[in-house]
Amino acid sequence: MARLTRLCPLGIPQHVIQRGNNREPCFASDEDVAAYAHWLAEAAIRYGVDIHA
Repeated sequence: MARLTRLCPLGIPQHVIQRGNNREPCFASDEDVAAYAHWLAEAAIRYGVDIHA
């Protein structure tokens, strides 16, 4: 069964979790972590969102 549509009202913080498959690590190296953080920061600026942690 498909997931129900999630409501995302404007101005309400969302809790987003990044996890690997079967709780495996998402990143293989520090360089991978740095690249992901860079892309996340770029996307936050582009879409006007704040990243808190």
